[in-house]
Amino acid sequence: MSRKLILSTAIAAIVGFASVPAMANSVYIQQWGWANAAGGHQAGNGNAIGVYQRGWKNNSVSRQFGNGNVAATGQDGHHNASDIWQNGNGNAAGVGQFGGHHTSILTQDGNGNVAAGVQVGNGCEAEVNQTGSGNVAAFVQTCP
Repeated sequence: MSRKLILSTAIAAIVGFASVPAMANSVYIQQWGWANAAGGHQAGNGNAIGVYQRGWKNNSVSRQFGNGNVAATGQDGHHNASDIWQNGNGNAAGVGQFGGHHTSILTQDGNGNVAAGVQVGNGCEAEVNQTGSGNVAAFVQTCP
């Protein structure tokens, strides 16, 4: 790659990010494979949803009501499902699922909560519900 191309790409990226208002919500989705689905809803300001899915028939839904919430889902495999629901401000939730037939539901109602987890193998199920403020929950599961 030439220096000119690298420099122009970097400048374009900076200009692109600078033109987005600070209060804007964002959604980033990357999917590889077959029949994957991702969706969500955002009401408020400064919320972010990120989804990475590789494989087939993975599903991810994130809903955010409030300000400054972050939801991240990474799924590698097949028939995995992730549901993240956030109501409040400054919440962060993320899940990584590797393998098949995993289900995770992360629900946060309050402010400044953190929930994160990883599931590996086949057929793990996790549900985290947080109400209030400043809660932290983490899980790691390996299923046969």
